[in-house]
Parts: sequence; structure tokens; C-alpha cells
Amino acid sequence: MVAADSKSTVMVTEPRARLLARPAWLNWNWLGVAPFFLFILAFLLLPATSIVRGALVDDNNQFTTQYMLNLFTQVYSTPYVNTIEISIVTAIVGGLLGFLLAWSITVGGLPARIRSAVLSFSGVASQFAGLPLAFALAATLGRSAPITKLLSNVGINLYPSFTIYGVLGICLAYTYFQIPFMVLIMTPALDGLRQEWREAADNLGASRAQYWRLVALPILLPSLLSALALLFSNAFGAYATAAVLVGGGVGGALIISLKVASQFSTDSMTNPHQGYALAFGMILIAGLTILLYSYARGRAEQWRKSGT
Repeated sequence: MVAADSKSTVMVTEPRARLLARPAWLNWNWLGVAPFFLFILAFLLLPATSIVRGALVDDNNQFTTQYMLNLFTQVYSTPYVNTIEISIVTAIVGGLLGFLLAWSITVGGLPARIRSAVLSFSGVASQFAGLPLAFALAATLGRSAPITKLLSNVGINLYPSFTIYGVLGICLAYTYFQIPFMVLIMTPALDGLRQEWREAADNLGASRAQYWRLVALPILLPSLLSALALLFSNAFGAYATAAVLVGGGVGGALIISLKVASQFSTDSMTNPHQGYALAFGMILIAGLTILLYSYARGRAEQWRKSGT
């Protein structure tokens, strides 16, 4: 009887224990990431939902696709084209110069103090944007700037054919913070190149150019692609620097972020639902860039794991 009772007790308590058992994923560790998810919800998901809804309804709360179709008209497609061109140019130029600088302080073998100084400056310069950057550019290459006067004294007159208050000025300003941003991204990737790979290439008789073309660059390619995607997104969504350089009015139609702002702030052009549609288009383009970045980062991680 005792054995039977103990057996029945086990049969009763085992299902209850399974019901009371806490899932392995449910633990206090999730409390640490709760602020992150709340931040994503409050500042990403909810605004994105509001933008999508505003783009697909009219003033009477009726569903419409007219605002989205308007994106293909010239008045709204031109800012998109300008922004994409500026983002591509600054991503390529800033990425190339930033990669060469990162290569110099890592594989190039510059002194450690130079590396420390470059990385410290890059951390500050990559966040130097908006009004301070626009003022610095105007003080450097404006009509009455010292460099402009110096070039004029030697027969090189920048003005009136050149101006910083346009597409070229925006490209120069964006390239300034794209270069240090690229340095910060590519320095860890270049540090990840193993010395054994170079030694193996040397033992097989490969030249320095062959090593970089056949070994190093294929390994770095996913990191390079992901870095370029980040640089593109960095320029595509920039607003403050361009707003200071070109302002509103005609300049407000130059790039897409200024065009979006003009739909909410300019009295003669206020059209919130069209502004939501323009912002929705930006989200779609940024989403494609993020997908490219995620794919490239995944390939980069595969290379690193295979090399360890």
C-alpha cells in the first residue's frame, strides 16, 4: 500500500511540477533589456505606425493611395534623387578615404600614439554635425573665409561658380563626418585580419598585391559593404546640417528630409499627409539599406568564425 501510495503521489505531482516549472527563457535577465524594447516601442514602432497610417488616409480619415502615388511626380521624386545621389557620393568618397586612414593606423603600422589620436578624433568628428559643422564650413570656405581669400590671392576664384550653400556644400559637409565614421567601423575589421593569412600567402609565393586582391579584400568585402550601407543611411537621414546650409524656401526642396519638414512647417506648403507619405518612402529606402547591412554583417561574421 505504501508503494502504491508513493507511486500515485509521483504520478500526481509530476504533471503539477511540469505546470509549475518556469520556461527556460522566462527569467530576470529580460529585465535588463526591457528599457531597450520600451525605447524601440516609443521612438521607432509607434512613430512608424503613425507615419504609415498618416500616409494612407486623407483629412476625412478615408483610405487613399494618392499621397503615395504623388511620390512619383517630379516635385517629390527630385528630392529623393538628389538625396540618394548625395548619399552615394559621400558614402563612396568618405568610405574610401576613411578606409585608407583606417588601414594606415592598423595594417600600415603607424605608431600607437597616432592610432590613439586618430581614433579619438574620429569618435568626436563622426558626431560633429548640424549648426557647428555648417558654421565651420562657412568659416573655412565662405566668401570671406581665409582659405577663400588665400586662393583668390593666387588667382583661384571660387566664387561665384562655387558655393557651399547647395549640393556641393552638403556633399563636403557630409563627407567630413563620413570619413571618421568609416574609420570607426573599419578599424576592428582590419584588426581582424590574421597574421597567419599573410604568412601563408607569403609562403605560397603571393605578392603583396595578390594577398590583398585574393585574400584580404574578399574577407573584408562584407564589412566594406555593411560600412557603405551605414554611411548611405547616415547621409540619407541627415537633416540639421543641410537645414542650416540651404534653409527653407527653394532649398527646402533640395533633399528629402528638408522636403518632409516643409510639409509640416511651411505655411504655404503645409500638407501633413503628403509629409507622412514622403517619410514613409524614406522608411522603405532605409529598410532596404538595413537589409543589405544585415546580410553583409552576417557574411562578415561567417568569415570571422571560419578564420578562428
